[in-house]
Amino acid sequence: MPYEWSPPAVGSKVARLDLWPYRSLPRRGFAGFMALTAAMISLPLFPLLGTALLWGLLPFLALAVAGLWWALKRSYASGRVHEALTIDAEAIHLTRTDPRGEVREWDCNSYWAQVDMYPTGGPVPHYLTLRGAGREVEIGAFLSEDERKALYSELLRELSRARATR
Repeated sequence: MPYEWSPPAVGSKVARLDLWPYRSLPRRGFAGFMALTAAMISLPLFPLLGTALLWGLLPFLALAVAGLWWALKRSYASGRVHEALTIDAEAIHLTRTDPRGEVREWDCNSYWAQVDMYPTGGPVPHYLTLRGAGREVEIGAFLSEDERKALYSELLRELSRARATR
């Protein structure tokens, strides 16, 4: 799962959750995929070696490989989103770091905080939010629908555990 609960430090009752987008193609796989793609695209060019048609097709094939490289690099850049949530008996703190490095934060008293899930009507199915301190913020919008459902029950459990230690 692209999120992980960190165990509390000894003597601490703070729960920490880190969330990040799932990437099915790791960085090492990127190099292999690009090499394989370039090799597969060049196979049809071998019969054209020594002809003028090769030079007519080559720029378009090179453009296709460059476009694929650019799209995957851009996808990696957009995947640098990170959310960190800490829950203790007194407060909840959510920090979101966007792909460009912009940091947004939200704080709320854990007693008044609510976890809400909107099965429909949100930007994604089973839209997950935290509400409190006069604001409602989304959490884990980049997760899959099943992951948001699982996270919802885990957040409810951690929030009730934090309230019980008050």
